[in-house]
Amino acid sequence: MSVNPTNQENEINELRAQVEVLTKRLNECQRMTALGELVSTTTHEFNNVLMTIINYAKMGMRYEDKPTRDKAFDKINQAGNRAAKITNAVLGMARNRSEHFEQTDVAKLVGETMVLLERELQKYRISVDIQAEDNLPTASVIGNQIQQVLMNLVINARQAMSEGGELIIKMARDERAKTVDLSVRDHGSGMDEATMRKIFEPYFSTKNGPDESGKGGTGLGLATCKNIIEAHGGKIRLESSLGKGTCFTLKLPMERQASPVPAARGIAGAVTQMNAAAQAR
Repeated sequence: MSVNPTNQENEINELRAQVEVLTKRLNECQRMTALGELVSTTTHEFNNVLMTIINYAKMGMRYEDKPTRDKAFDKINQAGNRAAKITNAVLGMARNRSEHFEQTDVAKLVGETMVLLERELQKYRISVDIQAEDNLPTASVIGNQIQQVLMNLVINARQAMSEGGELIIKMARDERAKTVDLSVRDHGSGMDEATMRKIFEPYFSTKNGPDESGKGGTGLGLATCKNIIEAHGGKIRLESSLGKGTCFTLKLPMERQASPVPAARGIAGAVTQMNAAAQAR
């Protein structure tokens, strides 16, 4: 049975539109999840800072000897500086709420994000080594979306190192590809080949449920990360070895791409299915 090309084209266009709407909703859900985690972490951290200030203020008021008061003032000063760093990081994320591509300092973006995750990583005995190439160029990105991806990758890395370990975040330029490469490497459980082939599929997860921090696996995090990076005209690459660890690398374009395709994988898959259905008629 023949198919009217115009009708088929209309169906494909309608399907594209539906996929784009659903992808936007999925991305928004993931942003809200990341925001919820950020609010929880930041609130807990501010509470710790305030308790430090209050306790040492009480100690300084209780004792009149100079050494004790000097110690109290020093601890209060340290806590105040810590609070300022957290505030600046939150304000930085607020400034990055734009939905437009902008030339962005990736190292600064990483620094602001890691300030907010620092105490959680310390709690789970994760040390962090941040390495940035000198004179790193800017990347054309939507800042809040890249922070969303980074938070997802860092939390995944933390969960992969249940006994603690080292997390390496590295930034370097790839002059040939015209990208700023942001890599997140853990030394955790790693993945086998079968898992690596499925890891970016929606609803596929290696986690059985939330861990003790309440962060579990819906199977949507990495699928959304891949869609976000592809929508930037970039690429996300995966290297992993079972029992040795995993490295995700985000290749972020230095310059705005002529026509990055939102939800490229979702649309391509939907169109393939549509064409197959049409040919079967």
